[in-house]
Amino acid sequence: MPVLTGPLGDPSLRERLAPQATATAPLNGRLVGGALAGIAAEGFPAFLPGGSQLPAWETPWTPDLSRYAEIFALVPRQLDGREVLGIGDDRGEGAWQPQLAAAIADWLLTRQQDRSAADIRRRLPLIAGWIASRLRAGIETADLPRLGPDGEERVRLTGWSEPYADHFSVESLVLRQRRHRGDWSPDMLRAIFVSGDATVVLPWDPVRDHVLLIDQFRPGPVARGDRQPWFYETVAGRVDAGETPEQAALREAIEETGITLDRLIPGPHHYSSPGAMAEFLYLYVGIADLPDDAAGFGGLASEDEDIRSHVVPRVELTRMAMAGEIRNGPLLSLALWLEIGAARIRAELGLPVAG
Repeated sequence: MPVLTGPLGDPSLRERLAPQATATAPLNGRLVGGALAGIAAEGFPAFLPGGSQLPAWETPWTPDLSRYAEIFALVPRQLDGREVLGIGDDRGEGAWQPQLAAAIADWLLTRQQDRSAADIRRRLPLIAGWIASRLRAGIETADLPRLGPDGEERVRLTGWSEPYADHFSVESLVLRQRRHRGDWSPDMLRAIFVSGDATVVLPWDPVRDHVLLIDQFRPGPVARGDRQPWFYETVAGRVDAGETPEQAALREAIEETGITLDRLIPGPHHYSSPGAMAEFLYLYVGIADLPDDAAGFGGLASEDEDIRSHVVPRVELTRMAMAGEIRNGPLLSLALWLEIGAARIRAELGLPVAG
């Protein structure tokens, strides 16, 4: 029988995967790394022999444990004559997130039964980002009422399927809602495009009053028949599982433009198209030093990004927005939001209000 240790021995995973596991003799060693255990396939911690007593639990193989091990490519390792499960090779730093790992495990074992383990493993980064988005939404809206003014339930999910799953996915939901008149709607079939949350940041130099825009190709307008699928945009990207929207904004600024942001000013966070997309956008203005030579080329070759950046006066961005020349929604939102708030932000930064 396998012996569970490390993250697999934590109640958040052990009780889901092997509820009948029982404590057994500890292992002589310690674990290093493992911040992404249960989040990424290569994220389980490395084992170093000696030094301490590592708690362990013995369990028979359960269907859920077998499926989980197959998805994450976990193979028992021989330690002191025992088959130990939950050890990998990750020695990276960072805090493990048991709530996220448990939520991912539950999603994989209840919503992905018909997918092959190899296919799920390939999609783990996007799946993990989506589950992290769901947890973030629950935390951010925890103080909002889920029920109607009279305490009645307002939404029921009666059916779920995932007819398309590749880089992103489409979820097919069957819903009922309590309508404004008080009665229940019939079952409604809705297709939702699932991509996880994204961060959006407009770099701004408040001293020079310049902003940095990026220019890149977008396939959505091509599908619509648009003859000009190159857009002026903000820096933007997905919030990976295990990072905050703010961390994603700082990372994306370096990846796409090579610049380092000194500070993030939260802007108008919002859903981009809530009728058909589950995407939530975190918008920021990023304080940066933007001399004329800050513009250049960027993007990750591994993601086929082809990005060119431009430094322009903020007044020109406002003119473009008011003239209808900005066709990217997040950039338009931040351009107008910054026009209204520039003086306030300058004052908060201790800079002269007049540009």
